[in-house]
Parts: sequence; structure tokens; C-alpha cells
Amino acid sequence: MPFIRSNEAAVHEVHGARFLSYVRPATGSRDLAAWTCEVPAGAVPPAHVISQEEAFYVLAGRLRFSIDGEAAELGPGDAAVAPAGSALTVANPADEPARMWVTTRAGLTAELADGSSMAPPWAN
Repeated sequence: MPFIRSNEAAVHEVHGARFLSYVRPATGSRDLAAWTCEVPAGAVPPAHVISQEEAFYVLAGRLRFSIDGEAAELGPGDAAVAPAGSALTVANPADEPARMWVTTRAGLTAELADGSSMAPPWAN
């Protein structure tokens, strides 16, 4: 099924953020996963280490990315790339929600600071 309608996106809420999963193996993708993420105002989700490269494109609002200790605040139209194995944090320092589009290879996992591992359903 090469077409995914907006009403077919799977919705997941984790760490205060809302993930709308479009492209993933369950929707016919063999290699890629892609989703939007809505990050509420003031949110600071936990840092994590990613197993695969991720590409981020800011759609609305402002987000503060920290990738292996290098930080930048990005706005609409800006993008970031986090290499596989990097420590990543994406926070929203603003007073309004922010939204981004994220793409990675299917099968992504994340290791949290407490040593626990997560296989996000929006990327698997």
C-alpha cells in the first residue's frame, strides 16, 4: 500500500509528546519509518541514545536539539541529522507547541539514561 491517508496515522503519546506514525512496516514500508511529533510548550523529554540515524525537519514552533553535546535551536524550515549511536535530546523551550517531521530506518531503538531500551512503535 503505497499511500497512507492522514486518518490512518497511528497515534502514540510518550514523555508528553504526541507521535503520529505514517510510514512504517505496518503501512507497507520495508526500510523507512516517518512520523510527525508534536512537542508541547516547555517540554524536555529525556535524553536517549539512538541506534540509527534520524533526520528532523521542523514544521512549526521552535525546538532545541542537543546531539552529542552540540546544541542548536531550530525553527520552521530548519533541519537536523543525528548520527546512529548519538546522544539526543529534543526540547521545546517556547511558550507554544512545536511540530516536526522525523525520518529514520525502520527498526530504530533508543536507550534511555537509566539503561532501559525502547523500540518506539512509530518506528517499528
